[in-house]
Amino acid sequence: MVERPPRRIPEATVARLPVYRRSLLEVAEEETSTISSERLAEMAGVNAAKVRKDLSYLGSYGTRGVGYDVKYLLFQMSRELGLTHDWPVVIVGLGNLGHALANYGGFGERGFPVAALVDADPAKVGTRVGGTEVRHVDELPEIVAERRILIGIIATPAAVAQEVADRLVAAGITSVLNFAPAVITVPDAISLRKVDLAVELQILSFYQQQRQLGSAGDGEPSLPTRSVRD
Repeated sequence: MVERPPRRIPEATVARLPVYRRSLLEVAEEETSTISSERLAEMAGVNAAKVRKDLSYLGSYGTRGVGYDVKYLLFQMSRELGLTHDWPVVIVGLGNLGHALANYGGFGERGFPVAALVDADPAKVGTRVGGTEVRHVDELPEIVAERRILIGIIATPAAVAQEVADRLVAAGITSVLNFAPAVITVPDAISLRKVDLAVELQILSFYQQQRQLGSAGDGEPSLPTRSVRD
């Protein structure tokens, strides 16, 4: 069988595909067979023209007056996102955040089963979290090879995040999701994504302040001020 060559899809479009897919799953649960670009745009929070452009990269153009076939569009998105099979992950760091991630059942449901947990703390090694035994970080190379893991999640303190990233790459991990509040670097061939909750809260703070400033003329009380820190 001839393999299908990977499509050249813009990064911004790739970032929106999971949002479209989540919306389509909601529609599919309602047993709706077709969806218009306008409806999908409304659910995803973008405009219809952008939806049509993004879906064209998948080779899907819909039918005028009918829209897109929900099941087929879900299949196309799942295929492009690599979700037609599971991707086992390893979580490094079993502090409060690591515990929460390990206990979150949504990873497995979405095709990312937690195959391994590792930590450097001897007191945590050998314990079980979410039904999975915690192993020592020194065992990473064997664990990655045994479980055929390609995705690593960093949930450690910032001070050791770079060291952990280096160890993940050395063990054979090719994709890294970093939850640690630190900037890390990986080789160009490694995919790196960062989830910084503090940054997201600061963005929300910006919009909240804009609302507050906009309503200041309405006689509403202003927020208490605080000293500015980095």
